[in-house]
Order: sequence, then C-alpha cells, then structure tokens
Amino acid sequence: MNYFNQALSNFVHDMASGGAIRHLADLGYTVERISRELDYPTPKERIARTVWDYYVEKGIILLSEPSDHSLIEQVSYEKQIGKYGAVHFIEKKKVIEQPVKKYYPCDFGKQRHQDEQGFMKRLDALWESDREYILGLPWPLTRVYHVEDERMRRIMKILNP
Repeated sequence: MNYFNQALSNFVHDMASGGAIRHLADLGYTVERISRELDYPTPKERIARTVWDYYVEKGIILLSEPSDHSLIEQVSYEKQIGKYGAVHFIEKKKVIEQPVKKYYPCDFGKQRHQDEQGFMKRLDALWESDREYILGLPWPLTRVYHVEDERMRRIMKILNP
C-alpha cells in the first residue's frame, strides 16, 4: 500500500506543481523564488528535489565526470502504409554527436557537511540570488558537475578565484 500512496503523491505533485516548477527552473529561478511564485502549497524540500531531478535529467547537473564527447541516439518513426492499408511505423535510429559542454566540479554538499559555518561564510561573498541557488539545491556529499552558465561562472569566479 505504501508504494501506491507514494505513486499517488508523486502524481498529485506533478499535476499540481511539477510542470510549473520545471518551467520556473528553466527560467533560472532559485528554489526559494519558485516557492514564493507557486499558488499550490508545496514544501521547499519537494521543490528542491523536483528541480534537482530535472537538472540531472536535462544534463545541467551530471552525477559522474563528463566525457570528452557526447553521442546521442536520435530515434524517429516513419509511417508506412501496408499492402491492405494497414499503417506501420518503422523505427529509424541516427547517432548524433553533440558539442561538448563545459562543466564545473561542485563539492558543495561535502563542503557544507564538513564545515557548515565556514561554508556559509564563503557564500556570503556571493550575490543573494546565487547564494539562494546553492543553498536551495540538495547537493550530495559526493562531487557532481554543473554545466557552465552565467550563474555558475559568477559563483566559481568568487568561490575559486
């Protein structure tokens, strides 16, 4: 019964606010700001987990070291009409090489766990929105990799001069 309740809870969360959370995350909103924007009451921990999972799914955050090249298998389906008018779909696969993105190694979870007071003091040098971004996500105790974007360049420039 616990499995069913969890699945129902996930479904309700996704229907009520999951899409909105992912959309606001795409706009660069922090977990704190997303929490303020939502009409449906959603705990910050749930928002943080949704944003984290979405970033991992999109490749914004990698859980393992990025490779030198990125190959993606693109699948498409071609519609064909058979001898007696029956419709068939033929699967077509094509391998595409994507340009490699630059990623920053991030040990924020480990640093916070080892010396929370020192970590928080280091974050004081960041812009308020960048500080909110780092503190809002559930960083694991292991190293992860965050795609290079304007926000992470700014954060890394200040934290790792």
